[in-house]
Amino acid sequence: MESVAVVIPTLNEVGTIGEVIREIPPAFARDIIIADSGSTDGTQQAAIAAGARVIDTGRGYGRACAMGAAAAVADCRVIVFLDGDGADRADLIARIAGPVLAGTHDFVLASRTRGAREPGSMLWHQVLAGRLAGWGMGLRYGTRYSDMCAFRAIDRTALERLDLQEMTYGWNIEMQMRAARAGLRILEVPLPYRRRAAGESKVAGSLRGTLRAGSRIVATFVRVASAKR
Repeated sequence: MESVAVVIPTLNEVGTIGEVIREIPPAFARDIIIADSGSTDGTQQAAIAAGARVIDTGRGYGRACAMGAAAAVADCRVIVFLDGDGADRADLIARIAGPVLAGTHDFVLASRTRGAREPGSMLWHQVLAGRLAGWGMGLRYGTRYSDMCAFRAIDRTALERLDLQEMTYGWNIEMQMRAARAGLRILEVPLPYRRRAAGESKVAGSLRGTLRAGSRIVATFVRVASAKR
């Protein structure tokens, strides 16, 4: 199988990261990169013990994703991103990476809103935000998304061409917007989604986190949408 790198941004996920890594099928476990934003709870050590390699990225969700992708092995053709909280089904990576490996699509995303969700796995405002963002991107670019799920796979060359600039929680929506604008072959795949296995969400776990992430997503949408095509 052609090489796939799995990038997992983390910040204090010691209670979940080991199981997330172990859940990745062996065929996709050649290069598992933990892009860590300064964990102080033992996340890095737990990840190494589970068979991943760790890079220190400094703070910023987008920065962690970008540095993780840049650190992938040279012959890697596909980059998979997923969160380290155990909510994404890492055992289903083939359904995300497969179409990119097959050459039928350039960018594949999991859709939580179209898949089966465990009760409590997504709050109502997360579902609404994904639908509103999808509606806005549909109006702007003609590509309709149903979610902004972190679980996604993209052709590495295509990712580099997108030249993403957002280093915060706006990384995911910038990728989706630039992918639509660039005319990438995009696919959404409904996948099951779980409650986080342990710890507290940096976004949905508090009002402050929700407002901070939401403001960055809105600011990123406005910036990218207003840029010249």
